[in-house]
Amino acid sequence: MLRNAGSRITVVILTHNRAERLRETLERLRALPERPQIIVADNASTDGTVCMADLSYPDVRIVQCGSNMGAAGRNCAVAHINTEYVAFCDDDTWWEPGSLAQAVRVLDATPRVGVLNARILVGAPGETDPTCLVMRHSPLDSRGLPGPSLVGYMAGASVFRTSLFRETGGYDARLFIGGEEELLALDVLARGHAISYCDALTVVHHPSPARDSALRRRVLARNAAWIAWLRLPVGEALIRTLHAFVAFRRERTLLRDGWQMLRGLEWAVRERRRVPRHVLSMLREVRRHARRQDFVSSSPGTSTLPSRTKETTARRLADNGDIAASSAFFPRHLKNRVYQCRRRDGL
Repeated sequence: MLRNAGSRITVVILTHNRAERLRETLERLRALPERPQIIVADNASTDGTVCMADLSYPDVRIVQCGSNMGAAGRNCAVAHINTEYVAFCDDDTWWEPGSLAQAVRVLDATPRVGVLNARILVGAPGETDPTCLVMRHSPLDSRGLPGPSLVGYMAGASVFRTSLFRETGGYDARLFIGGEEELLALDVLARGHAISYCDALTVVHHPSPARDSALRRRVLARNAAWIAWLRLPVGEALIRTLHAFVAFRRERTLLRDGWQMLRGLEWAVRERRRVPRHVLSMLREVRRHARRQDFVSSSPGTSTLPSRTKETTARRLADNGDIAASSAFFPRHLKNRVYQCRRRDGL
């Protein structure tokens, strides 16, 4: 069964300038009993990554992206595979023995599931990633699924139906890296597929040294706003845009990053396709559950009401149509587009 599974699933590794990390990951993956096909998506590395992989691992296919495309580099690799399923990992993560075979069994048995998210063990101690603990306790209806139903997933620990990945278009290059899974997850759910957490699948993650966390925070804030304009209600998009401006101001990059975000809104609004109501209902249920958990876990004597009240007020402003106040920072032509979005949303 393990060998048969290996012929039906391909592992795609995304890498950029981490040759030695990639070497360890390749050693682990090539030793798997499933013997899956392996493709490395190289995001224009300049440290000899491609040369190392070519010389040391002739059985591994290297797809060179030509430029650093961020998460969209995975799309280049998927274009070259011919298996039903594709498992993703990064150059500092690898799949544990038996997990890929289990993924094939689960996806064969549950056609409704489009994406599986594995359990992630972090570092030498092998502690479960905190995000996985949250996923285990998802409040969504999981009947008929192999595990908890999700509204998102982690790119480096996921298994997709290859046909679904291609149908959605994969990752958007304009988001680069940072929250890119959210947009793809929304498109998966909008097509009627489920995303499920599966404890029986295991990925090991040995995190690389921390990179520029300030830059990452700004990119995450920008991408969150763009994704909201692409797929979510206008009220949510306005709130995320305001939050992004606050983040840019905190990092002292308001002018540069704010202008870049506003320029991107032209594209986001032009390609806007709001998700169906059932997806919005799932998102709201997850949000309500998270708020309840935050309230329960707050320390004695510490009220969570002030911050929650501020957020609720902001959402009411945006949802109830006070666009003049909430989009005052938009150029005139963007304001007009916001009004058009609200009319299309029936608001």
